[in-house]
Order: sequence, then C-alpha cells, then structure tokens
Amino acid sequence: MDRPFRFEVEAAGHLGHVFAARRPAVNAADGGPDTAPPAPAVVLVHGIGVSHRYLRRLHGVLAGSVDTYSIDLPGFGATPRPEHTLTVADHASYILGAMEQLGVLEFMIVGHSMGTQFAVEAARQQPGRIPYVVLMGPVVDSKRRTVVQQALALGRDSLFFESPSANALVFTDYLRCGPSWYLKTLRVMMGYPMEEKIAGVAAPVLVLRGASDPVASADWCRRLADRAPSGTLLEIRGTGHVVQHNRAAEVAEAIMSFAGLPRAASDVPREFRA
Repeated sequence: MDRPFRFEVEAAGHLGHVFAARRPAVNAADGGPDTAPPAPAVVLVHGIGVSHRYLRRLHGVLAGSVDTYSIDLPGFGATPRPEHTLTVADHASYILGAMEQLGVLEFMIVGHSMGTQFAVEAARQQPGRIPYVVLMGPVVDSKRRTVVQQALALGRDSLFFESPSANALVFTDYLRCGPSWYLKTLRVMMGYPMEEKIAGVAAPVLVLRGASDPVASADWCRRLADRAPSGTLLEIRGTGHVVQHNRAAEVAEAIMSFAGLPRAASDVPREFRA
C-alpha cells in the first residue's frame, strides 16, 4: 500500500489529522474500468491517549479492499491540544465534520477502546451516514466502573496478553499525550454510559474483542451486543485488548464479512508509515 495522504482538518472548532488511503482499482478481465460495486469507506478511530499508529496494520489490510481513513483526534498524536476538555459528543462531531469536509458522506465506523464511545455517539448523531458500526474492545464495563479497576485490567493486558510492538506503540503515545490531557479525557471516558447509549444505535453493530482481553470482558461485550437493536459478538482468539494490531488480518476479515463486502486478494498485513 502506498503511503496514505495526511490531511490537516479543522472541524467542529478543533484541529485533527486524517490519514486517507484509496483502495486499488480492480479492472475487468477485458481491461475495462473498475467494475467493483460501490462500498462504504471505513473510518478507524483510536482510543484514549493513543493515535492512528496502533491502527496502521488494520488500515493497511482494509485499504486493499475499501477506501480507508484513520483519524488522530484533536489533542492526540501530533495534533494540537484543545483549550478545554472535549466530551464524547465533541469528538463524534469532529469525526463527522472532518469526513464531510473530505467528501466522505457515508462510512462504516470502527472504534477501539474509548474510540468505541466516539463511534457510538457519531452513529447516534447522524445515523443516516453510518450503515455499520464496529466496536473493538469497548469500554467502560458497567460492572467495573472505577479507575482502579480499569487500570488493573489494562496492566494485566499489557503484561500478559500484548505483543512487545503493541505495548511500544501504546506507551510511547501515552508519553506524547501527557498525563494532564490523559486524565482529563479519562474522566470523560469513565462517565459515558455505553450500555445505555448503544441502545440508540440504529445501524447493525459488531462487538469484537480479543478472547484474552481483560479490559473488555466477554460478559461485558455480550451485554453490549444484546443491548444493541442489531448486535453481533465476535471473539478473536490468542490476543488481548489491542486486537487490531496483533490480529490485523483476522479483524479485517471480520469487518468486511460483517458488512457483506468482498476481501482483497492479499490478507498480509501492510503497515503504513506516517
């Protein structure tokens, strides 16, 4: 996959980055134009403290089949920090506004960790634009709604269930984020009632977790899938919370299958650099 284009986009009063990759053209056997049926783009949304970097492998696989976009939300990655703490609704408004500015009016949204909250909120704000919602490792478990419980689960995950490369990406992004912005955003994350909000999502929802994920437990993910009007639960074995990095090809296959879309010829993860 070619290096994606990076767009600096101001939307909803804030500045973020969008990394865009177009799928390769598929020519007909007679050398005619692209005959593949139109498919919604895929927008990948990171979680608290991190950036697009731990989504790069998944982005690389998906971009072989569909137009794929990864977002660095305002205040994360290399984006400037907003003057005030943003709510989940603020982040969702940024995603919707940024994609509209890029001419992407319909898209499947795929969020990871706190990014699942942004995905749910975006689907609630403008349901006509989002035909499918994918929630990878969703938070926050309503039975473990304290910072200490979440921190212990994340610690277990990083010690026992993550690859060294996943830990390196996450922890270096945490350093870039800084403790002040992380803690401000953490309060927002802990206060978002995912189990209530998901009931208002009209689009089909895929709840996807690494089978060893201590942050997004099997019970919690099952309850979320049941609360969604049209919910499906899927587990990827042999990995923890950062499932999209450690099992990119399997996650991409699940996303494409969920949306009824054909896969590209290659399933080899291709990680872009940006």
